[in-house]
Formats: sequence, C-alpha cells, structure tokens
Amino acid sequence: MRILTIEDDPGLLTTIRQHMDRAGFVIDGAADGITGEEMGHDPGYALAILDLGLPDRPGLQVLANWRRAGVSLPVIILTARNSWRERINGLEAGADDYLGKPFHIEELITRVRTVLRRCHARIQGPLSAESLQLDEQRKEVRISPETVIPLTATEFKLLRCFLLNPGRVLSKETLFFNLYNTDDDPELDIIETHVMRLRKKIGEHRILTLRGHGYRLAAQSDRP
Repeated sequence: MRILTIEDDPGLLTTIRQHMDRAGFVIDGAADGITGEEMGHDPGYALAILDLGLPDRPGLQVLANWRRAGVSLPVIILTARNSWRERINGLEAGADDYLGKPFHIEELITRVRTVLRRCHARIQGPLSAESLQLDEQRKEVRISPETVIPLTATEFKLLRCFLLNPGRVLSKETLFFNLYNTDDDPELDIIETHVMRLRKKIGEHRILTLRGHGYRLAAQSDRP
C-alpha cells in the first residue's frame, strides 16, 4: 500500500519512511507543497501524510486544492501547529485526521491504519478472506484455527493488497506500485516470484492467475 508523505524536514521524512516500511507501507516523499500537490493527483496513493508548514505552497492550500479538484485521497495532517484553531481549519478543509508534532511514530502508524480502515468501510476487524486472517502487528497469517504462518515484509504487503481488494483483478504494475519505493530498481517480473512464494505459504488455490490481466484473490464461488 503506497502512501504519499509531504514533509520538508528530511530527517523526519527518513524516519517516517523507515518505520512505515517496517510496518508494511511504501512511502513516496515530497519536500514542497507544489510537488506534493501534483503527486496527490495520482490515484495509486492510498493516503497522504501532509505537513502544513511547507515551502512554495502551504499544506492547507494543498489540501483545499485537492478537495476542490475532486481528489478524495484520505489525508492525515502532521504539523507543529497544534492549536485547536489549526485543528479545526485542517479538518474543515477536508483532512481525515490530525497529529501534532512532536509525536510517537507508533501513533502515526496506528492513525494511518485507522483512517485506511475507515475509508474501506467494508472492513471490520482484522483483514480476512474466508479462513485467511492477517495479523498486521505480528506480520503473520492464520490459514486455519491451528495454523499461523509468518510472512516476509514483501509477502505481508502483497497479501494485504489482495485482502484490501477482494474480487478485484490486480495487474503486475499495480502490485509492483504497492510493493516498492520509487528508488528501488527490481524488474517487473519479480511479482511472479513473490506471488509464487505467497501461494506456497497460503495455498496454491487462493490466488488466481488471469492471463494477460494479473492476479485475483480466489473466492468461494471460484471453487468447482
């Protein structure tokens, strides 16, 4: 799952990127408001973390411009401007949540997960599909009441992407976008390898291949 972080403090951006990566998210960063606003029009982002005190264009204006343009990207405002008035202005402009600096990175990760679940209204409780249940804290998947399997970071991101998109065919390009940062340089065909390894852990029948289109999480109706 890919998240846009618009933050002009390079040290803080690096910290967010490192911790969010370990939590299973892919982070793209922008250091100014104009660049960040342009990037936010990409429909591939699941959420934006937006600082208010940005160079070139203030974060509040970026958010207001997005909403006027019909960009429904969920937004968490992250800023040192922590007064009640700033909170109200941000929320009224269309933010989904607000976190003041300084903050604990664990709280930011929790708020990101909460906003994403709120935006995926169909999701209640842990991410699951039939007998699969993903533990986002432990990076494990339960495939039966008795069997829990640990996942690598990439397997975790891949399975979560499938669970967040039940019934949807996901192309290699879509999966690649949700697994890798822009500065990573693997080949697109690596997706086939990751899908194969995930199948070995959760069951070959659980991920369907649609030739020329991509992959889809199997549903009960797919069974003969």
